[in-house]
Amino acid sequence: MHKSRLAGFIIDCQTEDLEAAARFWSAALGLEVRPPAQPADPKYRTLATAPEEVHLEVQQVEHASRVHLDIEADDIEAEVARLERLGAKRIGAVRTWYVMEAPTGQRFCIVRPQRADFTARANTWD
Repeated sequence: MHKSRLAGFIIDCQTEDLEAAARFWSAALGLEVRPPAQPADPKYRTLATAPEEVHLEVQQVEHASRVHLDIEADDIEAEVARLERLGAKRIGAVRTWYVMEAPTGQRFCIVRPQRADFTARANTWD
């Protein structure tokens, strides 16, 4: 058995100025930009959401701008396999997560748990 749930949304920005993109989304959504994690990753900026809200992140990318979602799982391989049985395709591994593609073409990622209430609130799968 493993657990998973929607972790959050990633705002993919094809831009040379990630700080400007993060400032725009911060102002648009009324959420502060959190200081970069240590060590800072220059391609990501996290927006400050409440603990019970989904994770929001602004990401600098090479591909066209879009929004994608992340699914958090306590067993990434088990979640990838579950979604493959539903028709998703494994696109590739990146650091500690997998990029997947839904049968309808949308890309999404399977990531480690992101929020403190994951264990209590995630779906349980056989």
